[in-house]
Amino acid sequence: MPQPPLLLTVGEIARRLNTKVHRIEYVIRSRRIEATGWAGHARVFSQASLDHIASELDRMDADRNRQSSTRV
Repeated sequence: MPQPPLLLTVGEIARRLNTKVHRIEYVIRSRRIEATGWAGHARVFSQASLDHIASELDRMDADRNRQSSTRV
């Protein structure tokens, strides 16, 4: 019997990516990532969304590091 899809809350995504919830919220809002569904009042996201959020955070961090190195 196939496993149901893994659905993650914003807090669980933050925990898995070892970052703060507000950074996850920012990426979701600014990149217009839509929730897969709702679990009560909590939005839930797929593994694909987690991967997308992780790649956006990596890109933001790389951009920040590049900007700070040009200021020196």
